[in-house]
Amino acid sequence: MVRAAGLRGLPSLIDELGGDGPALMARFGVDAAALDTDDAVIPTLAAGRALETAAASLNCPDLGLRLAARQDIAVLGPLAIAIENSATLGEALDCATRFLFVHSPALTVAQVPDPAGRAGVVGLRYASTELDPLPPQICDNGLGLLHRIIVLLAGGRYGLRSVHLTHRPLAPVARYTEFFGADVRFAQDAAVLRVPATMADATVAGGNRVLREVALDYMRTHFPAPEQTLEERVRQLLTQSLGSAPADIAAVGRRLQTHPRTLQRRLSAAGTTFDKILDDVRRERAHRLITTTDLPFTQVTAIVGLTEQSALSRAVRRWFGTSPRDLRRPPGH
Repeated sequence: MVRAAGLRGLPSLIDELGGDGPALMARFGVDAAALDTDDAVIPTLAAGRALETAAASLNCPDLGLRLAARQDIAVLGPLAIAIENSATLGEALDCATRFLFVHSPALTVAQVPDPAGRAGVVGLRYASTELDPLPPQICDNGLGLLHRIIVLLAGGRYGLRSVHLTHRPLAPVARYTEFFGADVRFAQDAAVLRVPATMADATVAGGNRVLREVALDYMRTHFPAPEQTLEERVRQLLTQSLGSAPADIAAVGRRLQTHPRTLQRRLSAAGTTFDKILDDVRRERAHRLITTTDLPFTQVTAIVGLTEQSALSRAVRRWFGTSPRDLRRPPGH
């Protein structure tokens, strides 16, 4: 299932192109009015067929891109609140990776190694657990919306290197490059945005930490998670044990009944490493403790699982480009 809001704006777009939006939605058992609610869900297959059929019947090959251009982050429901109120783009993408199932258990966003193998570049892969390969219009719409959300959070261009799509061009290539503002490559193995690895450190303006935590708590308590990925299980174990138990791969491997070398190999296959997950968990915990509490830095150091305050200082400067004291100090003080 997928939230009906994922097709928000499609009936009116169909009407503008000379079709009958509500009638086309009804062909696939979708009430057009449901698209304007946050709670209604529809079958993933119905959503895909509706978009593909509309594009074909209206002879509008760029329909997915057109729909993405008129949608905004609000189609993600409560997940949008957590994403918009993240402190950094990395934190926002982490929210999307961990909680996209709230929007649709059939869709995933994950950070992967750069498909082109370039240093300093990573991939943001958009995929489906049910539709493989992604229907072309769904691929265009999903990756197009992901791109627009990042532009919104970044306040403009974010260094997009190129775009990989799994299908051949549906519309003139110039239409794709105009939309994404970057080179677009077709018939690739996966739908990916290739972005600078440093993009994760960029700050998101106007974020409210309290609203983010409320949204995360709401999603955790109201939406049962599908089977967790290995990365999510490792992250959860580290979050639970950080500062109170050894934060090393051997300890986590014992909890998962997995040999450390096997665990590292499986994480590598998923596009990440144990050290990266641990670093992400420490960064999130440190940012929250430094910016929302008055705990001494020596105590923060212990809670995030570091042995010396100097190690915390080096880590905070690497993560946020400043010292712990300046990170805690309110702007203008």
